[in-house]
Amino acid sequence: MTKEYLFLTGASSGIGRQCAIQLSQYYNLVLCARRIEKLKETKSLCQNPDNHLIFECDLSEISSLEEKLNNFLINNDIVIDKFLHCAGTLNLIGAKGFDLDICQRIYNTNVFSAMMIVKVLLKKNNKKALKNIVFISSLNSIKADKGNSLYTSSKAALDGYMRSMAKELAPKIRVNSILPGAIIDTAICAATTQEFINEIEKEYPLGFGKVQDIANAAEFLFSDKSSWITGQKISVDGGASI
Repeated sequence: MTKEYLFLTGASSGIGRQCAIQLSQYYNLVLCARRIEKLKETKSLCQNPDNHLIFECDLSEISSLEEKLNNFLINNDIVIDKFLHCAGTLNLIGAKGFDLDICQRIYNTNVFSAMMIVKVLLKKNNKKALKNIVFISSLNSIKADKGNSLYTSSKAALDGYMRSMAKELAPKIRVNSILPGAIIDTAICAATTQEFINEIEKEYPLGFGKVQDIANAAEFLFSDKSSWITGQKISVDGGASI
């Protein structure tokens, strides 16, 4: 019998790694990221490591993604019934510093790769197995920061796609977004300046979050307890969006 797997991008670190660790209690996982050694580390931290597969792929290289993923599914004789898109990249650039190449890389990773993966998982190679999609978006999609237009607009685009897909794919497939606020133990937070972190900390009534807070939300959205939830942008942000 063909095994069902949860496909998880951005699995090499941060939110993606913590989601993998927690979700490995319940599901077989395909761990996707561009750094093979980091993926191996994540796999070793998961429960029942032998039950999980690694799909090494740079999601910014969008032109080759469809073929790579199709071949992976066929070669491993698996189907994907759940998809969690944690992959994301950020580059703080003001409007005057707009650069098309940087924009393309951010949108490829944050938005277009998710669209391409959904396309592949809706094809016959996946045998109509897909049931649940969760995108890790950002509080930035609804609450912008100065000098962060590329990341902010990419996450807003991801949420718009989510809402459209929730209608298009219902009732068989549920689609939702999680909007994390500032998660202090992630590479994206580490890429910002301490001055910026200090500036926004006061906006969080419950303080900054941890990767476990987002993994808990993902675990809920993949469970039967959320069976009547679709098309929603769920903020997990310590009250920053109040």
